[in-house]
Amino acid sequence: MSVLVYTESEQGKLKKAAFEVASYAKAVADQLGTSVTAIAINANDTAELGKYGVDKVLQVNQSELDKFTAKTYAAIIKQAAEKEGTKVVVLSSSADSKYLAPLLAVGLSAGYASNVVEVPSNTNPFTVKRTAFTNKAFESTQINTDVKIIGVSNNAFGLVENSASASAEDFSPELPSAGVTVESVDKATDKVTIADAEIVVSGGRGLKGPENWGMIEELAEVLGAATACSKPVSDLGWRPHGEHVGQTGKPVASNLYIAIGISGAIQHLAGVSASKTKVVINTDPEAPFFKAADYGVVGDAFEVVPALIEKLKAFKAQQ
Repeated sequence: MSVLVYTESEQGKLKKAAFEVASYAKAVADQLGTSVTAIAINANDTAELGKYGVDKVLQVNQSELDKFTAKTYAAIIKQAAEKEGTKVVVLSSSADSKYLAPLLAVGLSAGYASNVVEVPSNTNPFTVKRTAFTNKAFESTQINTDVKIIGVSNNAFGLVENSASASAEDFSPELPSAGVTVESVDKATDKVTIADAEIVVSGGRGLKGPENWGMIEELAEVLGAATACSKPVSDLGWRPHGEHVGQTGKPVASNLYIAIGISGAIQHLAGVSASKTKVVINTDPEAPFFKAADYGVVGDAFEVVPALIEKLKAFKAQQ
């Protein structure tokens, strides 16, 4: 009857989101008076999961699972849930988890609530708070099925240490035919990804051209942040489409989002509104983004950003 949590990894290393969903699963398990079981696929070191309340780890190690396919991963998690007699499954809100969640819900005849931001307010009926209308509102959702699947919104719950002794158990599920073949996956290895970033530095057309992106990258490097851009910037070819954030690009739910030279079209705001703190730097005091910002700087980015970088470097030097 333990709460089951799917902990994502990449190249054998558990992602930050894995520890966040483990923290959330522990909080739910405490409400239900049960334990937490994690399932980890091709993760090299799972001992750290115990730090966030995981009691047992089902380890799946098969080379053919190095490349993600939703059908196969959903089948593995389904078998793990059935093995453990699980009534609550916890996932992250990554693209991969959102892809496999509907398949898993069908397999387990489970209700699925995505973008959940808090632990259940009630366990009978099982009620969770989630974002709605592109993060413009919250709704309370009841999950009435016997098995329940919760997709935790990124950075909504945070990392909560709750030490347990996580025992490890090898798990060898039956693998269905994936139906697709992944030939290759190309990812930048020297940058923080938008999905995992706690801080995102984003630039818009106010930067006037791709040749001025150096200061965006320098600010991101100082902050340990990911770089992003608005849709017009990616459409113009100034930056890769993988950096486009917004309603029609990648959603952002970082702890800090810094928008530089971005006016704040409604589609962009919808995609980044889940970020906890939004800072805007723009020369136009009437830019729509200022209405959604927590902090705003009316000024020339070519003056403000270099000064900010200098101050941050000086501060870090004193640490």
